[in-house]
Amino acid sequence: MTDIDSRAVVSPSARLGCKVRIGPHAVVGDEVELGDGCILDPHAIVKGPARMGRDNHLHSFSSIGGDPQDLTYKGERVSLEIGDANVFHEFCTVNRGTLKGGAVTRLGSNNLIMAYAHIGHDCQVGSRTVFMNAATLAGHVTFEDYATLGAFSAVHQFCRVGAYAYIAGFTVITQDVPPFSKVVAPRDTRCFGVNSIGLERQGFTPERIQPIEKAYRLLLRSKLNTTQALEKMRGTLSHSEDVLSLIRFIESAERGVTK
Repeated sequence: MTDIDSRAVVSPSARLGCKVRIGPHAVVGDEVELGDGCILDPHAIVKGPARMGRDNHLHSFSSIGGDPQDLTYKGERVSLEIGDANVFHEFCTVNRGTLKGGAVTRLGSNNLIMAYAHIGHDCQVGSRTVFMNAATLAGHVTFEDYATLGAFSAVHQFCRVGAYAYIAGFTVITQDVPPFSKVVAPRDTRCFGVNSIGLERQGFTPERIQPIEKAYRLLLRSKLNTTQALEKMRGTLSHSEDVLSLIRFIESAERGVTK
């Protein structure tokens, strides 16, 4: 059974799962698929083509699946794919993809998108991330699992933010942010070490965190350049899969990394 308010607007081409709830003045556009248990509060909007999994909650005035904000977009058929149990708060926006960026914007599951946050076209967002109020991803950003973007912070297009990274509020990111790191920008954006509190909250043991901290000391506090620090990590910390993933991330960075 679905519960659709008589004042809502639902396209005939939309596909709704079981126990979907759609409030007054909410809009479900063409080619939208909502999984079981999705909730649209009053005035929430979702446009298609878009596919959502189960138990997503769109708060009032959130706008999901809108056209990409890109001057080259000419109405092509592009889409949005969203996993399960995501929460989209008031006035947040998520745009569909563009042909030049792969035509699909993707979000995983269990993400928290706070009020006024924006996820641009062709972004690839993992699962269990947090976007605080007015946090912004430009187009083509990769934002990995468990990462957090602070309030009023922005990530430049084509940048990557690694898993478990924490970006503090009012920070502008123009280079890749390595996994597990904590990045703050009081005046200039730089890395302040390991996001240890966040890792502990996600179940990382002290034994697992220790090699990550050693790797960051090599990267940030030694007199070694980045290449030398990576060689030292590989020689002394290769027993840690987390450190190996950090090395792979840095070596594949095309815009440099935040240090």
